[in-house]
Amino acid sequence: MKRIKKIYCRTSFAFGTVTLLMALFLIFGQSAFATTPAEQFGDEAREEAGTIDPPNTERADATGDNTNGVSIMVNNDEGSLSGNVRILLTLTVISLAPAILIMLTSFTRIIVVLHFVRTAVGTQTAPPNQVLVGLALFLTLFIMNPVFSEINENALGPLDAGEITQEEALKEAEQPIRRFMFKEMQRKDLALFCDIAEIDMTGMDLREPETLDPIPMYVIIPSFIVSELRTAFIIGFLIYIPFIVIDMVVASVLMSMGMMMLPPTTISMPFKILLFVLADGWDLVIGNLVKTFY
Repeated sequence: MKRIKKIYCRTSFAFGTVTLLMALFLIFGQSAFATTPAEQFGDEAREEAGTIDPPNTERADATGDNTNGVSIMVNNDEGSLSGNVRILLTLTVISLAPAILIMLTSFTRIIVVLHFVRTAVGTQTAPPNQVLVGLALFLTLFIMNPVFSEINENALGPLDAGEITQEEALKEAEQPIRRFMFKEMQRKDLALFCDIAEIDMTGMDLREPETLDPIPMYVIIPSFIVSELRTAFIIGFLIYIPFIVIDMVVASVLMSMGMMMLPPTTISMPFKILLFVLADGWDLVIGNLVKTFY
């Protein structure tokens, strides 16, 4: 047994030594051959014949001012942004798209109301967050479809056809969103932020959106968000009322039966789900929620 182990160790050592020598030979052999390529022999032959070309000084000068192919033009001959800058702006808009979708559309009101519905029924994880966000997203696309269509018709389409400039397209895209936010926001919130921003509202009629054009977007957007949150909480309170009544009835019955150690929510949740299903709650909630934007 010991002899077999000695033979195995010697064989392994010999094999490793041979492998190491072969690796070293291949490495140094390739480096030696790399120093004498075919082009080098060709240059030496041409040098002996006196026909070798002089060094290209123009190429050396060109590489001295190399920018690695990266260059950005702010304005071209037509006065519009170059392709590189337009790609940069497009990527910036895409990165800000979630915030724009959440804050400047009906998404905020819808997702808050759906969260109140789930909490009022008592099912903490049903429907899951992914379902609620997906439902809110598609309801937002349904509600905002006229606004998006107007933006595409008046801003994106003419800009792509080269009929208007980027500044004109931005103004055209801003108008439908401003009208939507003016229609949904509460005027006291707008007056609050105008007062904070020290904007003179003399001569502006809060009931006429046309007179509110001088108000900048950085004032309109927070006013719209606060108004959406207030409206969503009011709707959530109204949704909570029937389910609170069920909780109170179940708690009173359990107290009268002496079951004080039994949590009332354990008994009331099936009755709340039954009430929600019998009343066709999803149709009532989503239908009336969408109608608040029309």
